[in-house]
Amino acid sequence: MARRGRCTLPADAETPAALDGSTSSCAWGSDPDALVPGVYGPSHQPKLSRTDYVANSNNGPQYTNPEAPLTGLPGVYDIDPRLDQRPQLGLRMIAQRRDGTDGLGAPGFTEDTLRASMLGNRVLSAETGRYDVVDMCRAHPSLTATDGKKVDVWQACTTLAGWDTRADTTSRGAALWITFYAHLLDEGPPDTWRRVPYDPAQPLTTPRGINGDDVRVQRALASAVQDFAARDLPVDTELGAVQKWAGIPLPGCDVGCFDVVEAGPDSGTGTPPAGAFGTSFLMAVELTADGPRAHTLLTYGESANPASPHYADQTRLFSRKQWVTERFTQAEIAGDPALKVTTLHS
Repeated sequence: MARRGRCTLPADAETPAALDGSTSSCAWGSDPDALVPGVYGPSHQPKLSRTDYVANSNNGPQYTNPEAPLTGLPGVYDIDPRLDQRPQLGLRMIAQRRDGTDGLGAPGFTEDTLRASMLGNRVLSAETGRYDVVDMCRAHPSLTATDGKKVDVWQACTTLAGWDTRADTTSRGAALWITFYAHLLDEGPPDTWRRVPYDPAQPLTTPRGINGDDVRVQRALASAVQDFAARDLPVDTELGAVQKWAGIPLPGCDVGCFDVVEAGPDSGTGTPPAGAFGTSFLMAVELTADGPRAHTLLTYGESANPASPHYADQTRLFSRKQWVTERFTQAEIAGDPALKVTTLHS
């Protein structure tokens, strides 16, 4: 830490962060057990072995398991211990599956409940903030948008109040929430409009909520309603009508979903295809006495050629929350109805 402070140059608009390269004392170090010079060796790398679970959702290693936080790591591994919404939701999903409070049955993971959890399409930003927004718009059914115009948000308020906070393809309210949240992020950093700011003593549950008294929150909802009107879309439009790949409705979102997806109504079409990003390859495996049980899903298909039958075949499965069943034993392989056997002779 002392070396980082000594060797980090002052940031400016053009160079947010830089290291002093004018002195050899700031050159890359090397651990005695480093596999190659200039990197940390295994002794300094984060590691954790558990018999209950370990988890990571594109976050630092500190809360790989919150019951055994990893501390004292080199800063390069854990510069910011705060958890974004996706890792917070992932840890919440694990905790609720372990105690059986997620509605998926008896406590504990099986391969079936693992798959159901993955594609449950929960939206943490809505689970912790939707009621704040609904209370706000019920109190203020007419709000001022970014352009200064008054907007009637009553129907939008009704839509959000009736939404189940899921980002399923048939969810009515998810598309509106995604648009609202995008405007809200444009209004300023989340810590400035959260109802409960980040608290290092509560890293798994903060920040949370949305401050409905903040004019920026009110402005964001009004602007979202304007967006729907400009596209001639009802505010309760199903998510799958505006989020697609090759015309196939997509679940998920990028505003607090575990199943991350960002796409438009024309993604995967045209020349070149309009882009999308998010969930790609999924695999759920359970090791049993009779061998592994596994299901996989390649959400964007096995071919980049739009003319191929495999361009979006698994996208259709993803849209319907269906999976590809993997086969490991000879009997399972022989029982595959699509099995083809080719014999090669030398």
